[in-house]
Amino acid sequence: MSEAIRPFRIVTPQASIEDLRRRLLSTRWPEQETVDDWSQGTPLEWLKEICDTWANSYDWQQRSAVLNRLDQFVTTIEGLDIHFIHQRSHHRDATPLLMTHGWPGSVFEFQKVIQPLVNPTEFGGTPDDAFHVVCPSLPGFAFSGKPGSTGWGPRRVAHAWCLLMRRLGYEQFLAHGGDLGAAVASALGRGDCDHCTGIHITLAMYTEPVTSGEPSGEEQRALDGLERFQRTGSGYEILQRTRPQTVGYGLVDSPVAQAAWILEKFWEWTDHAGNVADVIGLDVLLDNLTVHWLSADGSSAARMYWESHHEIDQRKVTTPTGVTVYPREIVTPVREWMAPHYPNIIYWNEQPRGGHFAALEVPE
Repeated sequence: MSEAIRPFRIVTPQASIEDLRRRLLSTRWPEQETVDDWSQGTPLEWLKEICDTWANSYDWQQRSAVLNRLDQFVTTIEGLDIHFIHQRSHHRDATPLLMTHGWPGSVFEFQKVIQPLVNPTEFGGTPDDAFHVVCPSLPGFAFSGKPGSTGWGPRRVAHAWCLLMRRLGYEQFLAHGGDLGAAVASALGRGDCDHCTGIHITLAMYTEPVTSGEPSGEEQRALDGLERFQRTGSGYEILQRTRPQTVGYGLVDSPVAQAAWILEKFWEWTDHAGNVADVIGLDVLLDNLTVHWLSADGSSAARMYWESHHEIDQRKVTTPTGVTVYPREIVTPVREWMAPHYPNIIYWNEQPRGGHFAALEVPE
């Protein structure tokens, strides 16, 4: 099988843009929610305003030209096309860094941090801070291929990423991930890929909190947050890990359904003062929606939850591990809870602001 690395550019037929606009303008809207907050889901009037901008003001062709400034490629690994960004630094001794996104983001959630990582001297850093950055699209997401059979869970993805990095000529590399990307980074750190020498994650990957006796204040806050998430915020996760095929029918047919499904999580998981677009940027939010829409990945992206649910790996992550904690993350990592699963934590950083989409919210 060919190991060729093929250049990739986003090219969108105008007919696809017109179809998106037609669907947005012909939406059959539901009635308004009966509360004055987000407790029943994405509010009607807020979503109408977003979708009006998407249909009438947002320019995907212009925005995709911006995204095409990133060096993008496709290669085939174990029969599946893998799309990835590969931005090399001009600093000779730059460290190879593999970055994996999650849901409902995409590889382009790293668009604000790639240049500072690749060219740190242009942003107040030193050559020692430089990285060669590789950001693959998860299988089933965006411009990567959609698996036609089961088995593409975090462990197999980690294996594919290890092959990708070797194909690019990197014998050793570091790995970063949040959300599903944290699961992939953790899989890399369990010893299946000797070429991965360290990982950094922003979301804790453990099955149950470990407490002994009365929980500390930090532990109690984390327990309260976990209970709140399970009670009021986990519906998407339950549906996607149990019925990814069912959820996809609406998501790939209605851009409004997809927008409501995805933007609810951006609103809920981002550290903002009332308007998520003030933090991330409306164009960036719409970039993400458009990438998911054009690739029709409603089921295939959700299926990663199904795969993860059927692949519980209890092996310890022995690779040196760094963790950054953001206050608006879905579930707050607690070091004492992580230690049994990550016995080699060498870096722990608690940030004053930021949430689930830290690379978009607080790229600095």
